[in-house]
Amino acid sequence: MQSLKILFIALFISSWSFGQEQTYTFTLEEAIAFALENNYSAINADRDMLDAQKQKWETIATGLPQITGAIGYQNQLIQPVAQIPAEFFGGEPGTFQNVIFGQPQSAVASATLKQQIFDGSYIVGVQATKAFLSYSANNKEKTQLEIRKAVTEAYGNVLLARESVQILEKNIRNLNKNLFETTKIYENGLGDEESVEQLQITLSSVENQLKNGVRLKDITLQMLNLVMGIAIDAPTQLEEDLDILTEKKIDFSLLDIDFKLENNVDFKLALNQNEQRYFEWKLARSRALPTLNAFVNYGANSFSDNFAFLDNGQDWFESSVVGVDLSIPIFSSGKRSASTARAKIALEKAKTQLTEAEEQIRLQLESSKSNYILSVEEYETSKNNLNLAERIENKNQIKYAEGLASSFELRQAQTQLYDAQQGYLQSMVEVINKKTALETILNNKS
Repeated sequence: MQSLKILFIALFISSWSFGQEQTYTFTLEEAIAFALENNYSAINADRDMLDAQKQKWETIATGLPQITGAIGYQNQLIQPVAQIPAEFFGGEPGTFQNVIFGQPQSAVASATLKQQIFDGSYIVGVQATKAFLSYSANNKEKTQLEIRKAVTEAYGNVLLARESVQILEKNIRNLNKNLFETTKIYENGLGDEESVEQLQITLSSVENQLKNGVRLKDITLQMLNLVMGIAIDAPTQLEEDLDILTEKKIDFSLLDIDFKLENNVDFKLALNQNEQRYFEWKLARSRALPTLNAFVNYGANSFSDNFAFLDNGQDWFESSVVGVDLSIPIFSSGKRSASTARAKIALEKAKTQLTEAEEQIRLQLESSKSNYILSVEEYETSKNNLNLAERIENKNQIKYAEGLASSFELRQAQTQLYDAQQGYLQSMVEVINKKTALETILNNKS
């Protein structure tokens, strides 16, 4: 009895937890905003920005004062022996006396302050940190644009799958009605068997499409969840309607926006690459310059027959030194000049790639404008074709019921209607996606 109570409580808690599972509800813009905060790539892009800032300070810190400490301990298990002429100790000339210098155990503690005075590579590195931060910021911006585009496409695919399922369910209801009526007519001897079979073929095909549509509806929703950075099985509801969203995305004023190349994120990244190659060239040249460093060292040594270095009465002997190090590159057998030449070649290649990127972006802009216009035109055409296909199918339904049209003619009209329905849905998604692609190039987030 006790076990049954425990089982009941566990089932109750499980049911309550399931009921409390968060349901997400999004418009398209809300989904984009959510993804920009929670998408996995967006999270890592923020980390990349933080990493770039830390790397900047890491570069700067190499030229600031550095203090290092050192502690050493030695125990000479067998001390070295030195031979000294015995006559120094009153012995016979020509003979030697074995002598051991010092005590077997020793300890040393020291601290060294180093300061870089001049290093050409350090100067170039500090200059390059600004360009590196700019690259990280632009890379984050590109990630955000890609997320915006991915969410829009995934959102549209969910709406497409949802509308497809609704239309297929409606078509199946109409087909079942036709099949029922035709079967009754055939059973009463007023029709032919082929008419029934034609409708059965059409119904089976549409039922398979519905099964696939239901699966796609679940998959597209999971894909949207993944892009937004939430569990793929989390309950998510979309507030937008495909027709209304498409109408909102028809905005030809976007075609008249003054395009500024410097706002395009791909151009910014190409420019960053050009800057990076420039600083690499400067770095290669800086290796021919001398480096100058200063240092101050302070330390103490202690000696003993036993380990007594931590005792209060132990003697420690201090020492200190200050100095500078100057390193002058003199001859490298042409290595430095070859490295500088290669860096110069890479810089020239980057300049050429920047010019190529400019032309590619302009071409992408014109292509995206054309694709957007075409998508809107095809949307209007698909809407008109759907109205025509519905009228044709309706006329054939009436003719078929009156015996003026064959089952084959009705099936042709139905198939034409189904194609028009899917074409219309797809044309709406194309309008949404093509507008997003154009906005990405323009870096327009309206």
